[in-house]
Amino acid sequence: MAFITANGIAIHAEVEGRAGAPRLVFLNSLGSDRRIWGETVARLASRFQILTFDQRGHGLSETGAEPITIPLLAGDVTALLNALGWSRVSLVGLSIGGLIAQHLAIHHPERVERLVLLDTAARIGSVDSWNARIAAVRGEGLKSISETVLRGWVSEGFPAAQPARFAAWRRMFEATPAEGYVGACEALREADYTDLVATIRAPTLALAGEGDRATTPDLVRATAERIPGARFEVIPGTGHLPCLERAEDLAALVAGHVGTSEDTETSRFEAGMSVRRAVLGEAHVNRATAAITPFDAPFQRFITEGAWGSVWARSHFTRRERSIVTIALLAALGQDDEVAMHVRATANTGASPEDVAEALLHVAVYAGVPAANHAIKIAKTTFTEMTWTEREGAAR
Repeated sequence: MAFITANGIAIHAEVEGRAGAPRLVFLNSLGSDRRIWGETVARLASRFQILTFDQRGHGLSETGAEPITIPLLAGDVTALLNALGWSRVSLVGLSIGGLIAQHLAIHHPERVERLVLLDTAARIGSVDSWNARIAAVRGEGLKSISETVLRGWVSEGFPAAQPARFAAWRRMFEATPAEGYVGACEALREADYTDLVATIRAPTLALAGEGDRATTPDLVRATAERIPGARFEVIPGTGHLPCLERAEDLAALVAGHVGTSEDTETSRFEAGMSVRRAVLGEAHVNRATAAITPFDAPFQRFITEGAWGSVWARSHFTRRERSIVTIALLAALGQDDEVAMHVRATANTGASPEDVAEALLHVAVYAGVPAANHAIKIAKTTFTEMTWTEREGAAR
């Protein structure tokens, strides 16, 4: 769990996925927090680096003393990006999150690579409808509207088919701080980007839940038609929050839109280089990079993208587990230099000498005692050198 001070408040934020990969930022709906994206993020984490966070006044983030507006919420996003050192991202904005995304694409186009507008519009609701909701929450609390709101989030059959999940999402909604919820309603009441969305230049995908009654497919389509080149699609069998019941479909649509970026190949190389440095160490990679010639440059790019940017960047194994498997395979194949290199890398991956010893026992059984015995000698020498180097560094 991470907390970042940004734009004057503490914001609960998490970064997940593949380091160095194309970057995605998910922007929540009214009355929800970052947990609504869990299933979607899990399906995208191997391809993207992803930021999710609790919007100001929601979840574990502070509300702050200022009146909440869409520009203020957009300022929270840019402050988070600055804190993380992220200059340019793709945005997935849901409901009020979609208005925040629109504001950023209009006023800070240099920060927005691609845009996914999910169950949102340039103008949502009316002054009267928002005033009525604000009065209800101030008078009777969020519980007084939770049943109506929650049934709008999902398809008609969801509450009966998934009662435990429906109850959990209701608890999340009702736990939202009332002042944060009311402040966001006030921001929605004032927000209208109808005349400005035509200036958006980021490639845009607009999505609507088939059964959404808050931002109907027709309303979402009308906004998409104002954005040059925007594409519109309906997600069947869902309401206002498709991420709660159609995460797989949503992830595929997001990946298809964001993953078509022209610099995907470059991003994979950068992701691979980031992982390679994290595993093998800066000094090793710097030496290897300095030694590259035109003769081996294509090979070096191939292993950086194919091994480090693909296999090593996958989230199924931890780096410790992947390190153990790699050492065992290299030992079985008799790759002496590579065995030593990856034993040294255990200082970064977290694999212990005991892990390596266990792996080499498997090598003895399945690849032969001589191969294991030879690798054990290399590992012992390498671990001794690592210990000596560590002691020398400490003595200095």
